[in-house]
Amino acid sequence: MFLTIDAARELFRNVWSGLSRREGAEIVYFPPFTILPDAARLLRSSPIGVGGQNMYPGAEGAFTGEISPRMLLDAGATYVLIGHSERRTLFGETDLGVRARATSALEHGLLPVVCVGETLAERQAGETETVLSRQVTAGLSGIAPVPRSKLVIAYEPVWAIGTGMTATPEQAAEAHRFIRSELSKLYGGAAEEIRILYGGSVKADNARDLLALPDVDGALVGGACLRPDSFLAIIAAAG
Repeated sequence: MFLTIDAARELFRNVWSGLSRREGAEIVYFPPFTILPDAARLLRSSPIGVGGQNMYPGAEGAFTGEISPRMLLDAGATYVLIGHSERRTLFGETDLGVRARATSALEHGLLPVVCVGETLAERQAGETETVLSRQVTAGLSGIAPVPRSKLVIAYEPVWAIGTGMTATPEQAAEAHRFIRSELSKLYGGAAEEIRILYGGSVKADNARDLLALPDVDGALVGGACLRPDSFLAIIAAAG
């Protein structure tokens, strides 16, 4: 929940202007809904895509305060975040809700970025794999395998976001390897084509090491994407 329209325009222009020698990475911003149409118009001819931070699975109806997939498409979005850790922990979104949203996103032609991850209490209790298995299985069960360009998973270790704690490369690699194995149970060999992003406080100074890990196919960036120099350094590490 950052940036007014004018501030967002300046950010997008600065990032776009710095991309001339930083090719090779797919880049997407997920701005607030109030900024989304302006972002889509401004970035239409750029290499940067835009997506919604959340969505309601229904196409329309009496669901005051919600945003439908059709509305996201109309605003210019091509991606949508599903089950972000803040949506789960602060607003009570469930695995079944994640499945409904992901299913609807795919049906409407949006690319869902499905987020999974454990809290500090769950990690300390040794429940990381149990939580990840439940979230992946319940969130995607019944969704047929789709091309790699149509589904993305993002691993967010909630305990490493905004807490001062940082996941080690070994912890990140272990979690991504486990998520890949759970995807294999659902999709067989097609799981190798599904991108898994790392989203635990990715910054300019740790991006290269994290993105070099096996099964880490990209990054879900938080506050660093609001600072052009920092975000451009992450993009360079990914490309």
